[in-house]
Amino acid sequence: MALSMALSMAILPALLCRVAAEESCKLTEMGVGRVVSVRDGRTLLLADGRELRLSAIEVTDESRNALQSLVGGRDVRLKRLGPEQDRYGRLVAFAYVDDSQQSVQQAMLERGQARVSARIGDKSCADAMLSAERAARAARLGLWADPNFAPLKSENLNQIADARGQFALVEGKVLSVRESGATMYLNFGRRWTRDFTVTILKRHRRDFITAGVDPKRLEGHPIRVRGWIEQHSGPVIEAAAPEQIELIE
Repeated sequence: MALSMALSMAILPALLCRVAAEESCKLTEMGVGRVVSVRDGRTLLLADGRELRLSAIEVTDESRNALQSLVGGRDVRLKRLGPEQDRYGRLVAFAYVDDSQQSVQQAMLERGQARVSARIGDKSCADAMLSAERAARAARLGLWADPNFAPLKSENLNQIADARGQFALVEGKVLSVRESGATMYLNFGRRWTRDFTVTILKRHRRDFITAGVDPKRLEGHPIRVRGWIEQHSGPVIEAAAPEQIELIE
């Protein structure tokens, strides 16, 4: 009895934080559609011919089956955070099955069948999704059971190089923060021509500060960054949104 009560007391704050985050994530209603086909792990065809791209997540080839089990042949309510369509004319939205208050994206993250993408567009929405991803990663659910999806270590340059052109998570301590022109550089090594770096345009700094992450104060702090790995002088992830950077306790 005492153990049960202790567990409840430990879990309750996390549940309350999740509910609060979800309630403060304000989305705009877009109507309802019936799913007639699941094209890949985040793309759906609706009965009226529209194509829906689930926003805010990155998926793998194996994600399609999980998405099929969640939405196949069912009605989904659509809500958007940003623009209604992408440049290809596809709807971009969060999807909710029937009367569920949990988005399909959140369900996939909790199952470990998706990762939070680089840009969400709202801190409260991002916080709820990142929390779900962290829990699945800690429990090694879904794709997190595969060591190939584990966050890369910033000092492992060979692994980072192999992930060039791919979406990935990278962890490490920021050794220095430097500025040049319109760009801030978070350096994870002393050889900037070879070591891993995160770049942030100065004009985005205010957005990061508002979200509680001042790039200029990250020196000496371990962080986790997500995004697409590019190769300049060394491997680079460009961080354009604050949700791309998580402080590691």
